[in-house]
Formats: sequence, C-alpha cells, structure tokens
Amino acid sequence: MPAINRHFRQGRKALLLLLTALAALLFVFPIYIAVITSFKTPLEIAESILALPQRLRLDNYIDGMRESQFARSLLNSVIVTFPAVFMIVVFSAMGGYAIARNAKNNRLIRFLDKLYLSSLMIPFQVIMIPVYKTFKDLGLLNTLRGMILMLTGYSIAYPTFLIVGFVKSVPREMEEAATIDGCGPFRCFFSVVLPMLKPIIATVAALHVMWLWNDYNIAVILLQKDAIRTLTVKQYYFFSEFSANYGVAFAAAILCMIPILIFFVCMQKNLVEGISAGAVKS
Repeated sequence: MPAINRHFRQGRKALLLLLTALAALLFVFPIYIAVITSFKTPLEIAESILALPQRLRLDNYIDGMRESQFARSLLNSVIVTFPAVFMIVVFSAMGGYAIARNAKNNRLIRFLDKLYLSSLMIPFQVIMIPVYKTFKDLGLLNTLRGMILMLTGYSIAYPTFLIVGFVKSVPREMEEAATIDGCGPFRCFFSVVLPMLKPIIATVAALHVMWLWNDYNIAVILLQKDAIRTLTVKQYYFFSEFSANYGVAFAAAILCMIPILIFFVCMQKNLVEGISAGAVKS
C-alpha cells in the first residue's frame, strides 16, 4: 500500500506539472506569435506565421506609432485610466466601509449592498444602447470626462464587494477609540480606517489600472472621434473589411502593452501583498 500511495502521489504531481506546462504554453504562444509577427514583412507573414523573422526590423513599430498616433492615444489612455481608478478607489473604499459597518442595522444600506452585487451579473451589452443614448443626451459622448464617469460607475461594484469583506475583518476598537477622542465619521475613516485598508486598496488600484487600460467595449461606444480614442480602440482600425497589415497591427499591440507591463512589474509586490493579506483576513 505505501508503494501504491507513493506512485499515486508521483503520478498526480506529474499530471499537475503537465497541466501547468500546457497552461503556460497556451498563455505564451499568442505572445510569441505577436512578437515575431511584429518584426516581419507581409511576405514573411504569408509564407509562415510560426517562423522567425529573417532579421529584426523596426519599420512596423515606426508605422504603428505613426498610424495609431501613439503619443496622443497614449495620453488619452492615461487621462481616462488614472482619474477613473482614483475615483473607484475612493468611492469603493467609502462605500465598502459604510456597507460593512451599517448593513445589519440599516435597510437602505442592505438594499445598496444587494444592488451592487446584482450589478455584477449584468453584461455591458445589455446596457450598451441606453448608455449611448443617455451620454449623447447629456453631451458626454465623445468626451474623456464622459468616459471617466462611465468607467467609474461601471467598475465600482466589484472593488466595493472586495473592500466590504476586508473591512468586516478589521476590529472596531480603533474606530471606537478615535470616536472617544473626538473624531467625526469622516476623519475617523480617513485617519484610522483608510490606512488599514492599504493592502486591499493597492490590489484594487493595480487590477483596475490593468482592466481599464485594456477596456475596449466602453471606449469604442463612447469615443468615436479619432482625436480622443484610446490605444485599445486604435488597434481596431488596423483591420479593414478586405485587408489587414498584421505586422503593423501586432507592433501597435506590443506598443500598447508596454506601458501596462511596466506598471505591472512596478506594482507586482503590492498586488501580491494585497491578495495575500486579503486571503489571510478572510
């Protein structure tokens, strides 16, 4: 029996390693195709999609930066992403705190909690046409401020849900001590509670920077003028109905990925710490 159990454990470990390797291959393979294609000429792409380029050419990257108006599109993405993430962090932290501390004794807070959870189940395609009509009537269509408001409102439910769970595990004693010392609700929140939420706030901020930076569905609906399109929307216009320059398109996609990859590398430690802290708290 011990020998059978040992062989079973070894077989299970080998199977897990195999599945992990396959998952890694599925993740890395599209990136490999994108990178090598970005250096190829149209003729090399037509001959073989898997073969390495004959030499490293930067022509596709130069054309991609020019055709995508990279500097302007990059600025638009930055203007849209970071203010939206800031508002998501602030409002979700305040909302999560209010729900966690008052849901038991306040029917309105309990209703808002259920409303937040139910909104997570609604796909954007359901509200796409009403959003377009509403933003057009309000004069927010084709404006970056309209895009910021939409991203904030559409994304706020999930981080609020995360912060509610985190706040519930934070002891009330420090808040009670601050209240005795004369702190009002807002000062108590910003001076006492918010510093204790740093791990989950760092996680929420890092995740939403990556998600909002890569948003396409909302941007393609609300940003239809060329001058205010973000990087992700610009990728779409490298493909026409009858032709596509895949080398330039993949080069532009790589350029779009570089800023968010740099951000992820810089924030990786905070992201891991936040997830670990959330797991320990829960």
